[in-house]
Amino acid sequence: MTDGEKEMVVRVHRTQGETVLAACDRDLLGKKLMTGRREYLVSPGFYGSTPVAEEELVQLIRASTIVNLLGSRTVGVAKKAGLLEEGATTLLDGVEHAEIVRML
Repeated sequence: MTDGEKEMVVRVHRTQGETVLAACDRDLLGKKLMTGRREYLVSPGFYGSTPVAEEELVQLIRASTIVNLLGSRTVGVAKKAGLLEEGATTLLDGVEHAEIVRML
C-alpha cells in the first residue's frame, strides 16, 4: 500500500498512564477550524503526520485509552468497525469530530 492510499494520519501520545491517539484526515492538517469565536489549528504536532490505512487505524483505536478523531474518513473508519455509534459525533466548523474514552 502506498502513502497515497493512506488518507489518514496519526500520532500516539503517552501521558500519565494513558495512551492517547490523535487521528485525522490527512487533508485537514494545517487547516484552521472556527467554532464560535474559538479557532482550532489542526496541527501535525497533535494529530501527527504518520499515514495509516484503515486496518492500522482500527488497531490503534482498540489499543488506546483516549481517542480523538477528526474528519469524515477517520470517523467513518471507527463507525464502520463498530467502535463509534451513529450520532456520537459533533461538528467542528463542519468537520466531523469524535472522542472515545475507555474506562478501565
